[in-house]
Amino acid sequence: MRIAVTIFLTDETITPVRLARELEQRGFAGLYLPEHTHIPVERTTPYPAGGDLPREYGRTLDPFVALGQAAAVTERLGLGTGITLVAQHDPIDLAKQIATLDHLSGGRFTLGLGFGWNVEEADDHGVRWRTRRELVRDRMALMRALWSEEPTAHQGEFAAVRASFAHPKPVQQPRGPVTGPRTLVGGAAGPKLFAHIAEYADGWLPIGGRGLTESVPRLRETWTDAGRDPATLQIVPYAVTPTPGKLTHYADLGIEEVVVQLPPEGEKQVLHKLDEYAEYVF
Repeated sequence: MRIAVTIFLTDETITPVRLARELEQRGFAGLYLPEHTHIPVERTTPYPAGGDLPREYGRTLDPFVALGQAAAVTERLGLGTGITLVAQHDPIDLAKQIATLDHLSGGRFTLGLGFGWNVEEADDHGVRWRTRRELVRDRMALMRALWSEEPTAHQGEFAAVRASFAHPKPVQQPRGPVTGPRTLVGGAAGPKLFAHIAEYADGWLPIGGRGLTESVPRLRETWTDAGRDPATLQIVPYAVTPTPGKLTHYADLGIEEVVVQLPPEGEKQVLHKLDEYAEYVF
């Protein structure tokens, strides 16, 4: 099983360059970074995990800049977002950022995308909360048009782009309905989420990895009903605290990659946690 990591990299933590080098040397599969552009001080949206919102949420580095640094000092390490808040981006600009990072890293980028939880943050970006999932779906279709080999137009409910010359292209070739880098959708299990995954992604990024015994068969059914090849579905539990029993359970479900959580700390604390996780890296 491939073991990747995620961490809230901030202006107070270990640097992307130091962490990326350590991960590659130690045999970890990848580095996934979260995204928050800002956290409004006046916020009524509760923190999903309960309690006070941790300090690091308002101090996160831009994931694409940080992953660009990581790409420059590694050769094999996977690079991903967990997650990109697609609704909060201009899709033409985002398509260029993603394609450039994927091109410069030799196809190592994974686009982990999600719909967000912070209503106030999204509102500052002009996002209407009730339609954010359809907005993301539309923006993904626009980006696929720009990533297509031939100039392709897109006219959607929320966004449009003319047939355009747009390079570089993501490294990975189109597969089924998916064009672009490896794409995983985060979010809670449910029919709407699973329909989106089957429509425009390579798989699911379930946060925390709970309840997979019940939800994985439902996703596989939706996937095959959509005409997708069952062998190609990827499920990557995210922000997991690993134990031998948990990883064995995931393997029994056919899961081949897990993203474990690192603390948002300085170099000493993060490297100590990597030492603890070494038993899971083969």
